[in-house]
Amino acid sequence: MGIMPRILLTLALAGVLAACGQDTENTTRQDAGDNHDTAPARADAGGEPLVTGLPDFTALVKKEAPAVVNISTVTRRERSQPSQLDQLPEMFRRFFDEFGGGPGGPGGAPAPRSEVESLGSGFIISSDGYVLTNYHVVGEADEIVVRLQDRRELDAELIGSDPQSDLALIKVDASDLPVVDIGSSDDLQVGEWVLAIGAPFGFDSSVTAGIVSAKGRSLPTDNYVPFIQTDVAINPGNSGGPLFNLNGQVVGINSQIVSRSGGYMGLSFAIPIDLAMDVADQLKETGEVSRGWLGVLIQEVDRDLAESFGLDKPMGALVAQVQSGSPAAEAGLEPGDVIIAFNGREIQRSSQLPKWVGALKAGTEAEMTVVRDGDEKTLEVTVGELPDNPQAGMAGQPDQAQGEADKLGLEVRAASAAELARVKADHGVVITGVQDGPAARAGLSSGDLLVSLNGEPVKDLDAYREIAADLPEEGTVPALVNRDGNARFVAIKL
Repeated sequence: MGIMPRILLTLALAGVLAACGQDTENTTRQDAGDNHDTAPARADAGGEPLVTGLPDFTALVKKEAPAVVNISTVTRRERSQPSQLDQLPEMFRRFFDEFGGGPGGPGGAPAPRSEVESLGSGFIISSDGYVLTNYHVVGEADEIVVRLQDRRELDAELIGSDPQSDLALIKVDASDLPVVDIGSSDDLQVGEWVLAIGAPFGFDSSVTAGIVSAKGRSLPTDNYVPFIQTDVAINPGNSGGPLFNLNGQVVGINSQIVSRSGGYMGLSFAIPIDLAMDVADQLKETGEVSRGWLGVLIQEVDRDLAESFGLDKPMGALVAQVQSGSPAAEAGLEPGDVIIAFNGREIQRSSQLPKWVGALKAGTEAEMTVVRDGDEKTLEVTVGELPDNPQAGMAGQPDQAQGEADKLGLEVRAASAAELARVKADHGVVITGVQDGPAARAGLSSGDLLVSLNGEPVKDLDAYREIAADLPEEGTVPALVNRDGNARFVAIKL
């Protein structure tokens, strides 16, 4: 091909490309015009990004891992001697056990002792050998062995434990040990990166990471720990191990998981290190923990109860029972009071109160703000020492009713002295029947003792009739019932 044809071909291609480019530009402009409403969403993203990159944990692990230990325990228990009876169906095994034919029973061989082994984690908090871990890891153990990162295995002594917070302090006979850096759980923020080191399923020095999902979580089995919730992978064997922030400081102790399978499902809970170190200091000094106590049984305030007690929104801790002679009783607290603030801190959920009270030493003066009959009152209380059995002596206050169903749908009768004594109550009426109506919708049932209604004590049947007759046609009223010795307020919607 000559020079001229090549020039003509080049010019032709350039013209085609220019036309395509112009068409593309026009199309782009047209599309931009058609989607004018959505364009700013992309354009506004020109600021600094809130999150950049992922953290590198290698330096943290290298520095802090030597102070994390594995803990193995042996617990000796009585057990039945295995025999051919173990292969029998349960109903036959029960028969032999009841009539002495089974092992360890009358005429049987003495029951031997078994050894139950378990694994957990912990971390060194002082160079002379003090190790912090969970109570459920070592609390009932007969032997405790601590294995260090340098492979040394040392026998440990239990210094003290606190089942209420699931913490324990143990000690090994050693010196110049590596120690962790202690941080503050109060400084943690939701969304912050955290890292765990432990021995899940016995795998030494396993490292997992995640973020803080929430703070101040309450669990049904723990009244005194405001848990840190994370999505860090925690499994059996991680218990007692440390939770670190990115500065390499311990901010929590991995303690529990919520799981349907027994393994990690994204819900892990750690004990805040501020609480744990306070417990550790007390265990080190005295071998036990002092915890504040009021002597009340409380419940959550839902929307209906809030309305019945004249609250603008559900909040506070509703007092269902007050133990006679307790700090709460001496301060003048009464069933039906809603504690909305304690020591200047507003109570949003009832679960906050036990944690705040428990953190105080016995003898501490505190101030409570309560709502009583729609009015706010301030009460002074001297916090007591939490007894071994906090529920002992709790005074219940039951209710009772008349004989035929009334506007609440209740049938009631007078309570006998024996019934009142059984639940430690001094007045009330017994509910004998519940028909469809407001009481049934509120969850009342036969056998409940009705102690008060609409803020008035139900002293006897006559008192109940008068109170029930004066109830409004509409609205929500509180009722205090005692069921099996436990008092509880319910909101009855009329």
